[in-house]
Amino acid sequence: MLCYLQGESLDVKTGVRHTHTHTHTHIYRNTCRGSPWMLKLYAMFLSLVFLAELVAGISGFVFRHEIKGTFLRTYTDAVLNYDAEDEKSQAVDNVQNSLRCCGVHNYNSWLGSIYYPDNGFPSSCCINLSDCNPKDLRNTTINQTKIYQQGCYELVTSFLEINMAIIAGVTFGIAFSQLIGMLLACCLSRIITANQYEMV
Repeated sequence: MLCYLQGESLDVKTGVRHTHTHTHTHIYRNTCRGSPWMLKLYAMFLSLVFLAELVAGISGFVFRHEIKGTFLRTYTDAVLNYDAEDEKSQAVDNVQNSLRCCGVHNYNSWLGSIYYPDNGFPSSCCINLSDCNPKDLRNTTINQTKIYQQGCYELVTSFLEINMAIIAGVTFGIAFSQLIGMLLACCLSRIITANQYEMV
């Protein structure tokens, strides 16, 4: 009858102990053999993420002018068709209130809108809402001292430029750290593979 202990077995009848070092060595070697493949898989995953971030960063930088052009067309259309009620009009009001601007390139952009003939400038153009009455908003001479003079397009595009540079910097920083992780994983995989040959 055999009683199994950690790493060995004991024959109760004869009192002889049998060691099982071969089994443990075999398991250890199999475990080590799996490690390089896991590291290579991890390095491959990091390389895919790295490439995706690199493509996204380059695309944003290359197509930034197209983004500006799209915003210019969309915002101009929203100003010209402003009615103070739909979602586009509310978005225009939010932009003008947040950035303290008026119109596309300047406040004169509103002169060609369907809203201006009957209502004048929208209240979101007012520097001080309490000092801005409907009569002033229809007066092109008085309202120059009571509404924002600068257009929103320049402010929005400069905001995008600054933040796009920050986002690009952070993205490339993360991508660089992933590149280092990928190289370290490959190096560690090589070291483990070399040790396996030494063990054999």
